[in-house]
Amino acid sequence: MASTLLSSPLQGFTDFRFRNAFNKYFGGIDTFYSPYIRLNGKLTIKQSYQNDILPENNTTLEVIPQIITNDADEFVFVAKYVQSLGYKELNWNLGCPYPMVAKSGMGSGLICNPNRINDVLHKAHNETDILVSMKMRMGYENPEEILDAFPILDNYPLKNIAIHARIGKQLYKGPVDLDAFEKCIGSTRHKLYYNGDITSVAAFKAIEERFPSIDHFMIGRGLIADPFLPSMIKNKTTEYPENRWAIFSEFHDTIYQQYDEYLSGPTPIKMKMLGFWEFFSQATSNPQKAYKAIKKASNPIKYKQAVAQILNAEMRHSQ
Repeated sequence: MASTLLSSPLQGFTDFRFRNAFNKYFGGIDTFYSPYIRLNGKLTIKQSYQNDILPENNTTLEVIPQIITNDADEFVFVAKYVQSLGYKELNWNLGCPYPMVAKSGMGSGLICNPNRINDVLHKAHNETDILVSMKMRMGYENPEEILDAFPILDNYPLKNIAIHARIGKQLYKGPVDLDAFEKCIGSTRHKLYYNGDITSVAAFKAIEERFPSIDHFMIGRGLIADPFLPSMIKNKTTEYPENRWAIFSEFHDTIYQQYDEYLSGPTPIKMKMLGFWEFFSQATSNPQKAYKAIKKASNPIKYKQAVAQILNAEMRHSQ
């Protein structure tokens, strides 16, 4: 059974610039989810969200837009907007673990409120014909919350439920709870996707063997830390291409140039790339040293020098 690999959306990272460059240089991902659209109480969609899912910005990819909300009117508004762009599916984020989101009753903070979930799904299915899929944690406070939500979810023709096998309170700390995920498998009629800590080919194989009924896997942070991972999983190999760091260098320069054009001034691009290097550095032979070198780079020229030094060292190291 061939596995389908999906890119889990990460706010601030997996926008269309990243997705397009990733697809060009690495491949291996069947479907990308866009980072969530959030309305903040007004029925208007920010320009940056619009740009991210415009078909002309996603010509080589299969992309599914995502929304974060606890409001039925917002959901319907966004559903109709994405349908106007030609999308057939809207993914609903009940996974975001960040306290500010969860405490406002959205993301993983909504899982414990089946009535509100029902209100949104009821209106969405009554007033639109969009296909709804879910991205969830197992709860915010405890992993039983999702089990209480399943009876509501089972009333609707959802495409799938992708579950990150942690609770919201964990953020990304501590291990995934595979026993709790296993309980989910027998507790809903819906198709489940697995998400959480797929950071290596070995980690993927272990999950695949543990859950033979699952054939869709979402990769989030692991895909940024090691962009070769999806194609290696697909090709059933643990061998990197010989020109690994040359490919990565081209990918890096592509996204750097595009973000540099989009963001104004040296500070925003520095912060943007520093965020990426928290992940990129993990694939280097000395993650702390690599990240420190990027952090110390005080201007674009020094940044480019630091990147060149890191990549040259990795090229020598891998020879």
